[in-house]
Amino acid sequence: MAEQSTDERVGRDPTRPVYVISVAAELVRVHPRTLRIYELEGLICPARTRSNIRLYSENDVRRVLWIRHLTRNLGVNLAGVRVLFELEERLGMRILETLYEDNVAAGIKADEEAERATAAAADIQPDTSPAKDQAAARR
Repeated sequence: MAEQSTDERVGRDPTRPVYVISVAAELVRVHPRTLRIYELEGLICPARTRSNIRLYSENDVRRVLWIRHLTRNLGVNLAGVRVLFELEERLGMRILETLYEDNVAAGIKADEEAERATAAAADIQPDTSPAKDQAAARR
């Protein structure tokens, strides 16, 4: 039975609008007002029901996660996010994924360099442990 629900999820259409604004906001951990602002800025375009209720798809949720990543982690403002999305659409390439992969690779490289620098500094620094100070004082 659990396998069947997993199979249904895998076959799910990511463009199908299924989440109301409160659920979508909870999924991406933002306030519903934030989603409305993103819509006003033209960054997302949720579907609407006949009674004008916003419905978000999996693709809309992913797009909001990209917006959050760009604004919170990379310091891009909403106008910059709009430009990046427009460039992606015009060029037909995944600029954001490349940017993300480059950023992750740079972060890993920076971490490795910091570890090397820390290790090198530990080798250079004299031992100033309390035990050594006590032994020197006894002599």
